[in-house]
Amino acid sequence: MQGDYGDLMIGRLLLRETFKTAETNGGERGIDIEGQESTPPLTRTDLVWRHDNVIALEAGVVTPLTFTDKPERDCYVYVANTSAEYTEWRGDVVTSAWKLSATRLGSDSESDLQSRLTGVARVNDHSLTGERWHAPPIGHYAYHTGSSNPTTMTRTGADGPMTVYRSIPTGVSPRWGCAPTDYLAGRARLTSTGTEVCGTDQPIPPTGWALSNGLVNVTPGPSGATLDVQAYSSGAWRSKTWNVSVSGSGGSIITWDGATLLRNDPEHVVLRLTRSLNPGRATLDLALRRGSRTLEGLLAVSTSATLAAYRATPEAGTGGTGYVAATANDGDGNRYATGSARTFTAHPNGGVLKTATTALDFWVGAAVGGSGAVAGDTATALRDQYIGALPETIYCVRR
Repeated sequence: MQGDYGDLMIGRLLLRETFKTAETNGGERGIDIEGQESTPPLTRTDLVWRHDNVIALEAGVVTPLTFTDKPERDCYVYVANTSAEYTEWRGDVVTSAWKLSATRLGSDSESDLQSRLTGVARVNDHSLTGERWHAPPIGHYAYHTGSSNPTTMTRTGADGPMTVYRSIPTGVSPRWGCAPTDYLAGRARLTSTGTEVCGTDQPIPPTGWALSNGLVNVTPGPSGATLDVQAYSSGAWRSKTWNVSVSGSGGSIITWDGATLLRNDPEHVVLRLTRSLNPGRATLDLALRRGSRTLEGLLAVSTSATLAAYRATPEAGTGGTGYVAATANDGDGNRYATGSARTFTAHPNGGVLKTATTALDFWVGAAVGGSGAVAGDTATALRDQYIGALPETIYCVRR
């Protein structure tokens, strides 16, 4: 809270709450809000972040809007348009005067959120049907899939316990309730230099980023590794480093030339990394879904090569259909697991490798609990959830 002002949250974006909120009804209910951020009292970095993220707010996406001093106005909205005027009085004050217009979709008491899980299971070479699963925000309620109910499990992460629904009935779009103040709990997110960003229209440096959903945290790897993939277990982050290579075991990619944010929604975040191969390029798409214990990856190159994703520190693995998992529990009591939807060769370090190809899809995660992992967290279950994960689009519907 800033001085005598409350906080206004529009999605992930924190702004100073204004005295006035204008609402209209001309067939659609509209909300118009405007305000100003300034330094002082904000730091320049915080002000620039707020200015940039106002402009980056995405239209047509269900977004929670909440207020400190006007909580009765809390609701879900579609952002229609935004603007921000950046002014600097050199050596004195910097301000950002912002405006946003939105369409009010409804409050928690009158609306459900509907997750439309479209498409089919991931095409694979293992004759697997996969598992339809779904994870709404922490704090949701009244999850409804019609006359057939899914099974449930609880995954506890850095954000708290999250309910994951398994074996979602085919052809059903789950509906659930959620207070706008709870909508972001357990979300997937991307931070850049330690600050979470809104939308996809953002400059992202190829270093200093992190992907997280409270269960998995991914950062650029240390000490010559490509990625540091951390699993949350027993109240702490447990780290394993991974290499990604376009030359088999000949050398991993440890630096990238560019980063692009492809999707940035609370339920799903996708980051693309790009590396020049002189000539040609390699791209690595990294994705995290809300509630997932696995990082999804897609490594692609311009011309055929030997592509691989494998443990930076060799760790014995045992192969299964479509995956490789650690042979024994590690010091944290977990076992790494990795695999691909397509045919691959097990990498001797523990991982996946494919020759003479231009693309390798893969997943990396941890069977938390190792040999004692609960149903839904075993390596086989993680494989099935990767194969069965469906694109999710969220809508606000009248209850």
